[in-house]
Amino acid sequence: MKTTSLPVFLLVFCFATAVHGVTFDWITAGNPGNAGELSGWGAGGRGPDRVCGAVDYTYLISKYEVTTSQYVEFLNAVAASDPNGLYSTSMWSRGWGCKIERTGSDGSYSYSVAADRANRPVNHVSFFDAMRFVNWLENGQPTGAQGPGTTEEGVYTISKGLSEVRNPNVTYFIPSGDEWYKAAYHKNDGVTGNYWDYPTQSNDIPSNGLVNPDPGNNANFWQDGHTIGDPYWMTEVGEFENSEGPYGTFDQGGNVWEWNKAVIGSVYRGLRGGSVGGHSVDLHAAYRNGHSPTLERDTVGFRVASIPEPVSLVLLVCTGALVLMMRRLWIQF
Repeated sequence: MKTTSLPVFLLVFCFATAVHGVTFDWITAGNPGNAGELSGWGAGGRGPDRVCGAVDYTYLISKYEVTTSQYVEFLNAVAASDPNGLYSTSMWSRGWGCKIERTGSDGSYSYSVAADRANRPVNHVSFFDAMRFVNWLENGQPTGAQGPGTTEEGVYTISKGLSEVRNPNVTYFIPSGDEWYKAAYHKNDGVTGNYWDYPTQSNDIPSNGLVNPDPGNNANFWQDGHTIGDPYWMTEVGEFENSEGPYGTFDQGGNVWEWNKAVIGSVYRGLRGGSVGGHSVDLHAAYRNGHSPTLERDTVGFRVASIPEPVSLVLLVCTGALVLMMRRLWIQF
């Protein structure tokens, strides 16, 4: 019997692992052990002072904000009934909503979004909604009623409330304040304490023009007008293709505020990055913002982070090998 060659095995294995449910483009935040920097009022910004950005391990963070289409998959999996309010009617009814539509009746709800909205960030999601989304990811994206095996346990045990402790040995989570900050502002130059002022690899205030090609240092926020207006308001994730952050993320400035697990005061949870409705000051590294974890607003969304299991590291190698193999095949043919 003919032995399967390694390249063919990689092709089959990588394809099989890449086409299941909600998937993410990940960027790697390396330089473990980097120093932090002061953020808050003492740095000329807003919010209580704290040294931010120091992370002593390598982690992954999603390249883009969680999109409307990804959240729709989540809703269709676990919200045929929706006792925890993962869906907000404002997603459909409000002008700046992400236009997720719910149809049917309790017990048989279904959710959809138009194609021209699918790749824009989800909004009207609370911090608890984000916790339940990553629980669902951690549990393998199951279909079923909201409960311990789907949304209520996994990364976070929701019955414990706003515990800041991730359950041990988890893969997915909401980024901490430090993880979010490092990916957005650290200069990716080793274990330094060097940071940009804005998450577009710049110390200059970004512009908000939607120009093709993107000249860089751009974001979707208010600057003498909106980047785009009615009906979309939000740009598609990654729209500013030359305005990525120092590690390769997009839209950590503008579009929607993003939840992180920083504790602001005793109850608030962190919001970073500004939004379509805010000004350039909101995008600055010194601006520490937070709000009640129950907040659902048209300018609030989130992204996810991960520390992969060892097998996932093999998959990353696999993906790289597959890309190299395909490039070689392209050259040959």
